[in-house]
Amino acid sequence: MTYKVLILGGYGNFGKRIAAALIRYDVPVIIAGRNREKAEGFAKTLSSPLVETAIFDVTKELPIQLEILRPIVVVNTCGPFQTSNYDVARTCIAHGVNYIDLADGRDFVTGITALNEEAQRRGVTVISGASTVPGLSSAVIEHYRHAFSHIDSLIFGISPGQQAERGLATTQGIMTYVGKPLKPFAGNTKPVYGWQDIYRQDYPALGKRWMANCDVPDLDLLPARYGIRSIRFFAGLELGFMHLGLWMLSWLVRLGLPLNLPRHAASLLTVSNWFNDLGSAHGGMHVILRGKDKSGNPHERRWFIIAKDGDGPQIPCVPAIL
Repeated sequence: MTYKVLILGGYGNFGKRIAAALIRYDVPVIIAGRNREKAEGFAKTLSSPLVETAIFDVTKELPIQLEILRPIVVVNTCGPFQTSNYDVARTCIAHGVNYIDLADGRDFVTGITALNEEAQRRGVTVISGASTVPGLSSAVIEHYRHAFSHIDSLIFGISPGQQAERGLATTQGIMTYVGKPLKPFAGNTKPVYGWQDIYRQDYPALGKRWMANCDVPDLDLLPARYGIRSIRFFAGLELGFMHLGLWMLSWLVRLGLPLNLPRHAASLLTVSNWFNDLGSAHGGMHVILRGKDKSGNPHERRWFIIAKDGDGPQIPCVPAIL
């Protein structure tokens, strides 16, 4: 089998970055999507004989395309995963093709274990959540966990720059839980609602950014793996009036107004882009761990990553590239 990587959504916000990185390491890639103009246009910008395109609807034509293209790995960037099923992963397993996705949907990522026995029988690997969360977040905890006898709390979050490129699928994913109660997780004693409990997080080189509750797989995965007693994940928009505007929308949803925010995600994203000149292209992520060290004394570790000049969207791509 030729070592080719089929990237579903290969000209999208994350897919194009993964493709560009892989060809730098001489890995052949197939840029897949439904829009021929976009796929072929992006492929031309790469100017590499290692790039080809495949134009098809993944929901209808993936089985036949796997037979034709015969990749060894499929990278699935086609969100939002909050409303997706495992059809793509199951199809890959059935055809003996390894599978990786960039999912950040809580139920989607935690439920992927349902495919484990099937994948083992076919001798393929299935990886979900190869993204900032839980991919990078768990790597940070893995690095620091040996400094703790136990971890009492984890507070972490992401704040992208206003000018950093934002994808529609990511926006749709967030809108699925804005103003809605999140499933219980370690340390919460009362209902927690999406995009509420706002506060200001101070970032090196960026200053203070507004943050709000978000729903991610880490809320289930990390306490189970590392014995974390209390966990909270937040995300924020750089421009305060936009962050607070979404916070007000969350209250309308919480109060029961029949707002279908995911349906309006494209319009909200368009409006958001009107204000790009008011923000920067700098974003950040923080991880704050608190607990006891090996001697039983209080211990805290703070970790930050700052992405400048629009490089923030590169970060979710790193786990899949590796």
